[in-house]
Amino acid sequence: MAPLINSIISWVNIKRLHQIELFKKYPGNVQSEVFSKLIARARDTVWGKIYGYDSIRSVETYQERVPLQTYEDLKPYVERLRNGEQNVLWPSEIKWFAKSSGTTGDKSKFIPVSIEALEECHFRGGKDIIAIYTKMFPDNGIMKGKALTLGGSHQINNFSNQSFYGDLSAVIIENLPFWANFIRTPSADIALIPDFEEKMKKITEVSIRENVTNIAGVPSWNLVLLNHVLDFTGKSNILDVWPNLELFTHGGVSFTPYREQFRKIIPSDRMHYLETYNASEGFFGIQDDLSRNDMLLMLDLGVYYEFIPMEHFQDPSPPVLTIDRVEKDVNYAMVISTNGGLWRYIIGDTVIFTSLYPHRIRISGRTRYFINAFGEEVILDNAEKALLTACEHTGAIISEYTAGPLFSKDDPRGAHEWLIEFDKVPGDLERFADVLDKTLSSLNSDYEAKRFKNITLLKPKITSLEPGTFYRWMQKRGKLGGQNKIPRLSNDRKYLDELISFISK
Repeated sequence: MAPLINSIISWVNIKRLHQIELFKKYPGNVQSEVFSKLIARARDTVWGKIYGYDSIRSVETYQERVPLQTYEDLKPYVERLRNGEQNVLWPSEIKWFAKSSGTTGDKSKFIPVSIEALEECHFRGGKDIIAIYTKMFPDNGIMKGKALTLGGSHQINNFSNQSFYGDLSAVIIENLPFWANFIRTPSADIALIPDFEEKMKKITEVSIRENVTNIAGVPSWNLVLLNHVLDFTGKSNILDVWPNLELFTHGGVSFTPYREQFRKIIPSDRMHYLETYNASEGFFGIQDDLSRNDMLLMLDLGVYYEFIPMEHFQDPSPPVLTIDRVEKDVNYAMVISTNGGLWRYIIGDTVIFTSLYPHRIRISGRTRYFINAFGEEVILDNAEKALLTACEHTGAIISEYTAGPLFSKDDPRGAHEWLIEFDKVPGDLERFADVLDKTLSSLNSDYEAKRFKNITLLKPKITSLEPGTFYRWMQKRGKLGGQNKIPRLSNDRKYLDELISFISK
């Protein structure tokens, strides 16, 4: 079976790489085709009839007629779908929903997943990873072994027995074609165990007997799994368990805080790390050049893109740009229309274009998660770069962190408080804070202005936490595994105070 699968994949790769080259050169044309297909498919749905899709002939008409949407706007339609009603947002049957808690984990969102979204977006995106990686490394051996996937869990929706929900990874695992089981581990029944720690134990017991050549998933939870594998086997590094391991396909959170930890337990120059942008709402990007810190925006996977400049995001009627009007180095909120029935949906992520033709992006943060308590406008991209520089200058390695504003009762000036769990604590924490502070100033003029002579902002406060603190905190919150994310930046003290309270108990 494996040789046959390899032959088929090789043939498909050649055809697919040609298609990718087309949308690199003609992004506007390809996106126009995607737009037309989406509108035509959905014109007879409940949503399509409300907004007159049968008479939409241009993007301009679409933008005038269909307002920008948040999840709260779409929620009534989603609830109808969860109750078993069909043809609401999309014409084909929808019975699967990707449960997404976003960065905060406060409220669950249930993203409808159509068969087209699975096959033409998520599955095709997975195949594109293989095509792009094979182009970069023609002599790779990933298909000679198995992919290790750390999935989420799924369960029957409590609204209706006709609909099911779970983490995106669980929905994908549940719907994979039969042949995928020959090239992945563990089996679906283990991958979908709801209890994270039990699942980790079972995956370890099964996977150490396999020839694992590649792993995929969220860096934080995979790091927990890999360290568990080392503890279980007594090996010094992962290559002693899986000598042919060569690829980690990661996404969900920034890889920057985890890179050194992975290098430490996988000490090999042959190990490659490939970033993807695969959200519950769709498969959006793949790193197509490992020498670059960005991803190719995938323009033909059934997703139509629009972009709002973040400087105008709060405007009553912000400008919304199509792919042929975006510019480099501008922070944009991403808006999507998809073959899963999301229409002009503000996904909540912000991106910066690092190149045009081809259009490559870097995830810069979230529309709602940043620190701007004092007018400093610090986004995730600033934070990640500053932390990396501080680590490079002090020899530190960060495991996890969260940050937010620090207010004083007696002083009108504030500061940023950083709670950091170090894998390797810096020898001088004050120097770490100094480098972090100066780097943020060099990256962000608003932060620099507020820090000038301590007029508005004081020096950041850094607190080093005991190893395992974030894991135990997330465990207490019932947020282990899957697509649960540790909140990085917040404009209030909710997470800081919650974590400090947890530590003090």
